[in-house]
Amino acid sequence: MPREPQTFESAITANDFSSDDYCGTTYAAKLLGLSVATVQALVEKGEIEAWKTLGGHRRLSLRAINAYLQKHSPQLAPADPDPRSRLSVLVVEDDEDARELYKAHFEEWDMAVDCSFLPSALEALMDIATMRPDLLITDLNMPGVDGMEMLRALKRNQQLVAMQILVISGLPRQAVAERGGLPPNSHHLEKPINFDWLHGYVTALLVANRKWR
Repeated sequence: MPREPQTFESAITANDFSSDDYCGTTYAAKLLGLSVATVQALVEKGEIEAWKTLGGHRRLSLRAINAYLQKHSPQLAPADPDPRSRLSVLVVEDDEDARELYKAHFEEWDMAVDCSFLPSALEALMDIATMRPDLLITDLNMPGVDGMEMLRALKRNQQLVAMQILVISGLPRQAVAERGGLPPNSHHLEKPINFDWLHGYVTALLVANRKWR
């Protein structure tokens, strides 16, 4: 069982950190095609190996997830922690209505994009090194660990240097600058979300990365 890190920042920036070892319940649910509640029940029954952080968050072994898939859904491919055939997008947004709005637009666009959604910066810190998205779309004002803290941690992770960052927040640019600013490979849009611009931006990334079908 992995040694519990003192902080999530130390975990994702440690020299011996392996993104293949574990993930959180939200990403595990996506890999398994199950609800988060079902994954939690499987963990409680001991059908999938997992452990808890000091803060009480479950961490699941990707090896155990693959073993479960092979046993119960052998027709599915093993869970791949780093899918590169399509553009991978991670949206971090604590507001449920905003997440649903993102989902509706991405589904309507029907692009070669695999989009994941997380409701907190804390969960993103736990899973982002495993997910390795091409594009991170994030809010800044979130309860607990906020988006600014998350970005400060992520910009020191060498596994994520190529990740594009799009901040869409209600905070004005001056307020962001006063809090230390954003990483150099990031764009900042103020809310409300301009989905026409976002569609064009994601399309440009698809072309640049040559990941369309």
